[in-house]
Amino acid sequence: MIRLHFQPIQGKALDILDTIIRHEEVASADDPCRKLYVVVEEIVLNIIDYSNSDYLDVEIMRDEKSITLRFHDGGKPFNPLEKEEPDFTLPLEDREIGGLGIFMVIKYMDSVTYEHSGGENILTVVKNIKM
Repeated sequence: MIRLHFQPIQGKALDILDTIIRHEEVASADDPCRKLYVVVEEIVLNIIDYSNSDYLDVEIMRDEKSITLRFHDGGKPFNPLEKEEPDFTLPLEDREIGGLGIFMVIKYMDSVTYEHSGGENILTVVKNIKM
């Protein structure tokens, strides 16, 4: 397991994202559609923009069948899995802003779980990978 530590500061999102995505365990995953990039970007930006946390820790676990990313932050409790799915039947101008990102996270990953423990938000995403 690899554990990366960041300060989630406005203006540093691209550096954080780049560090995670370029890490050998993530970069070597077979992801032709770059779904992991979209997922990591969505989660990192949401933590930076909304959590008010002074840290972001990312655990990376990889085996021959899957890659797991576990995001820890000390921000206000927020379970993104409780957010309602966007209503795609509505015209664009009638849709509420927000919610599409977490929808993509859930659709792109094979498993997404959330817990709040020890004062931390812990969001875990798992993607099955090809051998």
